[in-house]
Amino acid sequence: MNKSRRDGASSPANGRQGNDWDTKRKRKIADITQALSVSPVDVAALRRMAISEGGLLTDEIRCQVWPRLLNVPPHVLEQEPEKVDREDNKDYNQVLLDVQRSLRRFPPGMPDEQREGLQEELIDIILVVLKRNPQLHYYQGYHDIVVTFLLVLGERLATALVEKLSTHHLRDFMDPTMDNTKHILNYLMPIIERVNPEVHDFMQQAEVGTVFALSWLITWFGHVLSDFRHVVRLYDFFLACHPLMPIYFAAVIVLYREEEVFECECDMAMVHHLLSQIPQDLPYETLISRAGDLFVQFPPSEMAREAASHDSMAASTFKDFDLASTQQRPDSVLRRRRKQKQAALERSAANAVVTVAQPSAARRFVRLAVMGLTVALGAAALAVVNSALQWAPKLDLFP
Repeated sequence: MNKSRRDGASSPANGRQGNDWDTKRKRKIADITQALSVSPVDVAALRRMAISEGGLLTDEIRCQVWPRLLNVPPHVLEQEPEKVDREDNKDYNQVLLDVQRSLRRFPPGMPDEQREGLQEELIDIILVVLKRNPQLHYYQGYHDIVVTFLLVLGERLATALVEKLSTHHLRDFMDPTMDNTKHILNYLMPIIERVNPEVHDFMQQAEVGTVFALSWLITWFGHVLSDFRHVVRLYDFFLACHPLMPIYFAAVIVLYREEEVFECECDMAMVHHLLSQIPQDLPYETLISRAGDLFVQFPPSEMAREAASHDSMAASTFKDFDLASTQQRPDSVLRRRRKQKQAALERSAANAVVTVAQPSAARRFVRLAVMGLTVALGAAALAVVNSALQWAPKLDLFP
């Protein structure tokens, strides 16, 4: 990996003592090297390394491990991507606009000539993947994921991995409609309710919906995090896990900000504005651990029915997607819809009294039990790994 692209090293965000972390780092590198050297490659061990504290550590290691996590065969990695006729491509104009607006995704201080070259490569990767897979539909935010792979892997490897990712983890986002994206977002509120019913009820009363988390989900947080080290740390985690893990991570961010939520006015626009602004100093390792815990405590199979029951609320929320996607401010859209809904309520029931159900003591206990779990790589992480292996795309094993 060309070091001039960016600083590829990553370290845990919780301030470990230098010597202790150096020892763990060396041990982890040795474990990763061992997992890569055996035949067949020990993918389960690589997934554990990607999930555990610090992730995969460097871009050089990611170049070796990310293809294994996505099960991309070596002969595919060796293929040079073909060129696409841009002028006859239906997606070119939109891709060009999005890429031109992506300046902040490149390292600060990068020479303009180098950045412009990478932007050209970014356009090529996206158009090649779409040409090879006509069933896929480009969406705004897709380039935020692709640029992460480009900066870490370079054009050739990024093309192969992005194609695999697009036909598996990101497949729901690349449908002609947003129905499947909506369904994934529908998991957010049930997860929050299981852990902290008070936060859930507050958000329901504010009628904030889940639009604030849309860019988190469809860009794997690449669009909203300013520090590239944090972005690639999350990508290590997501690539090693079930495709729905990003929505669990979104839930733990909301839960972590409980105090801020309760201090906010219970108003749709105010809560939306608060939650859509992600703090840049989050304790990422702690949140990754908690997301893994929640996945084990409340797996997708258990949450599916509750997610489906939120369709009625999400249906109205997704009307806001169409408005927001036309470059309008989401908070303005939400504020207007709230006023419209409030006016309708006042006309139909001027004297109505709204009551909010109090969460049971049992559900409060669930919240304490779940958020009290702090395992970083125990049974919880192992269960996440096993789930990911069961889901992982089936191809021939690596030689």
